[in-house]
Amino acid sequence: MIRTALCLIFLSLPQWVQALTCSDQTHEGRSLTICTVDATLDNLRLFLRGDDGAILGQFRDIERTLEEGKILSFGMNAGMYHADRSPVGHYVEDGTEEMRILTGGSKGNFGLLPNGVLCLNDGSVRVYETLDFQKQAPNCRDATQSGPMLVIDGDLHPRFLPNSTSRFLRNGVGTTNDGKTAYFVISNEAVTFHEFGRFFRDKLQTPNALYFDGKISRLHAPQLNRSDGGFWMGPIIGVVESDSSVTE
Repeated sequence: MIRTALCLIFLSLPQWVQALTCSDQTHEGRSLTICTVDATLDNLRLFLRGDDGAILGQFRDIERTLEEGKILSFGMNAGMYHADRSPVGHYVEDGTEEMRILTGGSKGNFGLLPNGVLCLNDGSVRVYETLDFQKQAPNCRDATQSGPMLVIDGDLHPRFLPNSTSRFLRNGVGTTNDGKTAYFVISNEAVTFHEFGRFFRDKLQTPNALYFDGKISRLHAPQLNRSDGGFWMGPIIGVVESDSSVTE
């Protein structure tokens, strides 16, 4: 009886509950890494600036800002940025807006309309096409705008070409219809937009998916003993959890 009660108490402690999983997969002969986040269990956040206002830019810098006993168990670059690493599009962190929503055309991949917005709240995570986001006006605790959309209501972006020769390492995110699960994916080899989008549409079957980048594509996944180095980043998304190596 005592043992059963202790087990129930253990299972009820939220700081010990974490559903994040990362794994390497192959789709159509191409290698990708996918991290699956459960928004109802995992502490998913956006990161841009430290307490001093300076842009963080590296996974290690985020970890230095976390509360004692916390670690970054997943991280990925999460949106395009200017030369000063400020967000190109809409950006909200912990309820504070840094950049407004952009709905017009522009240069580069961000301007390959339609683009979209990733919206985070406690217990939910959703990708919206930008005009739909503007129309619905959801209240997001955190939000980041990027582009182009990869999948829009179950269809690939209309401007993706099956025979494209433009190949890069690419990363992005797709979310489930119920808003509970997000799939963060990075290719481990150069792929086209069409190939990358097909993984979300056909394999993950996410109704909506959003592109993050194709030149600055980085992943922090301690489960896989992986933390990519390289260029400084702007917006970063990550999961924070208690450090299991620390005993109370």
